[in-house]
Amino acid sequence: MELLRSYVDEVILRALHEDITGMDITSDFLLDEAHESDAYLMAKDEGVLCGMEIAERVFALAGEGVSFTAQAKDGDRVKYGDILATMHGKTRTLLKGERTALNLLQHLSGIATETRRCVDIVAGTNASIADTRKCMVGIRAMQKYAVRCGGGKNHRFNLSDGAMLKDNHIDACGGILPAITQLRQHIGHMVRIEVEVRTLDELKEALEAKADIIMLDNMDNDTMREAVRITDGRAMLEASGGITHDTLRGVAETGVDIISIGALTHSVKAFDISMKWRRAVPAADSLRGR
Repeated sequence: MELLRSYVDEVILRALHEDITGMDITSDFLLDEAHESDAYLMAKDEGVLCGMEIAERVFALAGEGVSFTAQAKDGDRVKYGDILATMHGKTRTLLKGERTALNLLQHLSGIATETRRCVDIVAGTNASIADTRKCMVGIRAMQKYAVRCGGGKNHRFNLSDGAMLKDNHIDACGGILPAITQLRQHIGHMVRIEVEVRTLDELKEALEAKADIIMLDNMDNDTMREAVRITDGRAMLEASGGITHDTLRGVAETGVDIISIGALTHSVKAFDISMKWRRAVPAADSLRGR
């Protein structure tokens, strides 16, 4: 796992505390603490897996006595019916961790799957697929990790990662050139500057100011092709805005370097995964009080 364990644990514990404020009324009253079960995680769709170690950690933090054996790893392509992991241990713990584990695993696998689909669409072109900062609060690093599992790249993680002049910055500063000039007086030599442009005239201004990366905002393909010709390798070009599966290949074929897609993280469909019992639900005499 590339994510810090302390960060992962913080997210999981917050999720578990939301789900169980005091006790699991159903499981704690119904099942004896010593009762054990076998369970497994099964894919109910086809796509790219992400979040297996996170799911394993959920069960470790939800209680005691669960062994987790992964049958697939992050980045693997899986199909309907594939067994992703098997588990054995205390039934209470399995039930308490089930929803949190599935919520994270399904969401992250959905991101990885959608990213891989976009990466496959642009295969053979110069373009890379990247995410944006349009992420869910509190799990941004997990979402960006899922993008990498799907074969994509990460844009900046936060506002401290790099300088990015968007339209409101530019308008407030009176233009691209004065904004970049002012920024260069303050930033360190390791910080790159990206500028969002809306027209070819703004592109030329950004090139004159020696921007490192230029975002072509909501431009049509013909305009982007002209932007690639004008730039001639002097800056990296990023396409962004309103890009769909149907338009993605055409955008990539304009020659841009990066295509950033906010939908990878802000509106992705969850990947369907279920937790099932490998053996039958406990018989009546195994229930508490029987």
